Amino acid sequence: MRMLLKGGQVWHNGSLVPMDIEVNNGLITACGINLPAADADRVFELNGLAVFPGFVDVHVHLREPGFSYKETIESGTRACARGGYTMVCAMPNLNPAPDSDEHLRQQEELISRSAVIGVVPYGSITLGQKGEGELTDMAALAPRVAGFSDDGRGVKEEATMREAMLRCKAAGSLIAAHCEDMSLIPTGGAIHDGSFAREHGIPGIPSESEWKPIERDIALLRETGCKYHVCHVSCKESVELIRKAKQEGLDITCETGPHYLLLCQDDLQDLGRFKMNPPLRDAADRDALVAGLMDGTIDMIATDHAPHSDEEKSRGLLKSAMGVVGIESAFPLMYTYFVETDRMTLRQLIHLMADEPRARFGFGGGLDIGDRAEITVFDLNASETIDPQTFLSKGKATPFEGWEVHAACRLTLCGERIAYNALEGGC
Repeated sequence: MRMLLKGGQVWHNGSLVPMDIEVNNGLITACGINLPAADADRVFELNGLAVFPGFVDVHVHLREPGFSYKETIESGTRACARGGYTMVCAMPNLNPAPDSDEHLRQQEELISRSAVIGVVPYGSITLGQKGEGELTDMAALAPRVAGFSDDGRGVKEEATMREAMLRCKAAGSLIAAHCEDMSLIPTGGAIHDGSFAREHGIPGIPSESEWKPIERDIALLRETGCKYHVCHVSCKESVELIRKAKQEGLDITCETGPHYLLLCQDDLQDLGRFKMNPPLRDAADRDALVAGLMDGTIDMIATDHAPHSDEEKSRGLLKSAMGVVGIESAFPLMYTYFVETDRMTLRQLIHLMADEPRARFGFGGGLDIGDRAEITVFDLNASETIDPQTFLSKGKATPFEGWEVHAACRLTLCGERIAYNALEGGC
C-alpha cells in the first residue's frame, strides 16, 4: 500500500518543516514538497499539522495475560496509538509472568493477534516475578525481550541482583529496575511520607525506600558493568545518585513520568486517581526531577500507564489499587505545560519521548527515508480538556482529569497499519 501524508509540518533536523511523506509497504520511501498523489492508495491531507516520529514508552502495563478486566493488549495499544505512540515496552506484572519460553510465548501470541502498534515485552528477573528466589534463563529469553524487570517488586537480596546483572550482561541485555525496599515501608503505606500523610493519618512511603535500592544497585553496577535502567524515578535523592553515577561513566539511564513532573503531594486529593507507586512526593522532589530532566540526568519520559478497574480505583488513597493511566495524555500535557511555557524546547521533548528511548533500547523507526514508518500527527493548536471517559484505555484513573491541553493526536501510522485516525472521524 502506498500512503501519502500531504501538506504537513514534518519534524526534520530539530524543527518543523513543510514537507510531504510517502510510505510504501510500511517504509518511508520519499520526503519532499508536492509529492505526486495520483497513484497513492491513501492520501492524508494534513493542512499544516505537525508530523513527529512515533513516540516510544518503555514502561507500559497492558495487563494481558491474566488481568484483561483492567486492560487488554488491544485496548491498551489503541490507547497508545491515540497518544502518538508507535512502540511500547510491556511490563511483566502478568499471570503467568514472562519468566520462561512457554509463558513468554503466551504473551507474544496475544501481542501478535491484538496489538495495533509495536509491543516488546520485558522478561521477568526472577521466576514468578517474585523479586527473590531463582533467576530466569536470561540467555534464552534475551533475544525476544526489551530487557529484564520485576516491576512492581524490588529485587530483595543484593546477591540476587548481582547475579541477575552478571547474567544480563552476558546475554547482552538490560536490567530495568523497580527500586523499592519494602522493609522500609510501613504496613498499608499508600502515599508519600509527608505532610499530607501525617495530616490525614495515612501510612507514608519514605523516599529512602526508593533511593536506598538505587544506591545498592549502583555499587553493583560498578562491579558488573551491566546495562541498567531505573524505572519511575520520583525523589531528589534518586536524581542525585544517578547524576553522580553518570559522571562516573556507569552505564545507567532512567525515566520519570509526567505526573511526577507536574504534580506533588500538595496536589493530593483523597481519590484513587492520585494513588500510584512510587507516590507523588514533595515539591522539592518535583523540582529536582525537572532539573534532572533539563540537565540530562533523566533520559526519557515514560508514563507507567497502569490501568485498573473503576472499582479498584474507587476506594480513596488508603485502599485503592496503585497506578494511574497516562498514555493518552502524556504528550499533550508535556507540550502544554513545558513547551508552551518555555520550560523546555520542542526539540528536547521529542528527544525525551522518541529519540532517547529508541537509542537506549535499540528500536528502529523514524522519519528518514528507509525507516519503518512510525509516525504520529498532532494538531498543536487544539484546545481540549482531559476527559477520561473519552479514553480508549479501559483505565480511567488520571490525576489530570479536567486539565486543559493544547495538543491533540490526529493520526498514528505504525508500518502499514493505520493505528489511529481522527482525521476522518474515528480511530
